[in-house]
Amino acid sequence: MKPTFKAQPIQVQVPASSANLGPGFDCLGLALNIYDRYIAQVMDEPGFDVDVTGEGAENVPVTDKNLVIKAMYKGFDFLGGRPRGIALRQLNVIPHGRGLGSSAAAIVGGLFLARSLVLGGQEKMSLEAMLNIANEMEGHPDNVSAAIFGNANIAWQENQRGSVIAQSLNIQVDPRISALAFVPATEFSTSKARKMLPESIPHIDAVRNSTNTAVLVQALQNRPDLLLGATEDYLHQSYRQDAMPHSYALMTKLRSAGVAAFISGAGPSVLVLRTGADDEAAELERAAGERFAMRTLGISRTGVAVISA
Repeated sequence: MKPTFKAQPIQVQVPASSANLGPGFDCLGLALNIYDRYIAQVMDEPGFDVDVTGEGAENVPVTDKNLVIKAMYKGFDFLGGRPRGIALRQLNVIPHGRGLGSSAAAIVGGLFLARSLVLGGQEKMSLEAMLNIANEMEGHPDNVSAAIFGNANIAWQENQRGSVIAQSLNIQVDPRISALAFVPATEFSTSKARKMLPESIPHIDAVRNSTNTAVLVQALQNRPDLLLGATEDYLHQSYRQDAMPHSYALMTKLRSAGVAAFISGAGPSVLVLRTGADDEAAELERAAGERFAMRTLGISRTGVAVISA
């Protein structure tokens, strides 16, 4: 049976996210307190009316290729049917193509809008079901799990009876931990970054990486003193350094100074996890130089949410 749609507009906000956190390739995601906001309303007229402002607005399509619209359609299809038309107002704050989860935010935001615009949508589409649809669209569950659930997440995929099922465990991040993002002016696509990875890595590197990932889960929860060693990666970052030499150099420089820095997702942003004070942040900003814009961030304790209806 076709769903009943709510007439009033719905506004949602979705946090940015950083994936991998060093060694946790494709399985660790962290929600950050930068938020994209989307307002949507169903229309009686067929088609869609899309307006985009903010980060990357000049490059975001206002057609059915718009990622928020595509995710809304996926959500509506899951819920039983699409409305005749959709009006969408999209305010982007998360930088695009910088490894801070802008595509995950668009996917999760679109799915959550569809869920919120359908009467009884919350009961028909659980957050776990949303994670699986988002994973299908994104191709990996780390960023989308952080965008849905907030805090940090361990996310993975299982093959169950021939179907790929995404799973996620939420980690409550130690309140002492905050983040700094060093964002360059240049973009880098995730698809290009993935093509740079080797088919195999040395056994010793695999052992080091799995050990650090396990320790990092504990460090995030209550042992921030372990963050520097735990964020050391042996799996993917070094293989991508030629594509983002300035980011890799900054990460190496910060780590040599005892700072828990790593490439955020596929890059080229560099993220730092810290418990330090503002004077330390100013010192790190000077160390980064003019190529990077520094943003002081907190951990988003909640994921996607309705902020007005």
